[in-house]
Amino acid sequence: MTTTTTPRPARAETTRRAWLMLLLAGGFEVGYALSVNGSNGFTQPLWSGVAVVFFLGTLYFLSVALKAIDVGIGYAVWAGIGAIGAAVLGPVLFDEHLTLAKAAWLAVIIAGVVWLKLADRPASRAAAEAAG
Repeated sequence: MTTTTTPRPARAETTRRAWLMLLLAGGFEVGYALSVNGSNGFTQPLWSGVAVVFFLGTLYFLSVALKAIDVGIGYAVWAGIGAIGAAVLGPVLFDEHLTLAKAAWLAVIIAGVVWLKLADRPASRAAAEAAG
């Protein structure tokens, strides 16, 4: 009796796919935040429906990403993408203001997200395992 197995994707490919899913989840989170704002407390049916679609999308893509990315890193990156996207696009779509101080703190969030991504590299994990 012979059995066949489906080859598993390489770790790098799985990680790359997970980060792509996390970016998609972040994009859907931005859409969710903006559409919730546009729904005016879920009193606008069109915006409310769009919010539900974006909410389901962000949950799906985040759950797929967290299969291969640590939850602490994945959640922080996802929340950072959502916060930055909403802060940058809010003034474009709604009557909101992005001040210099807000932009500076958004830069801090961006730096943190980049460092988290760098910390998830295989070389960083190997060094941490060797040290621990």
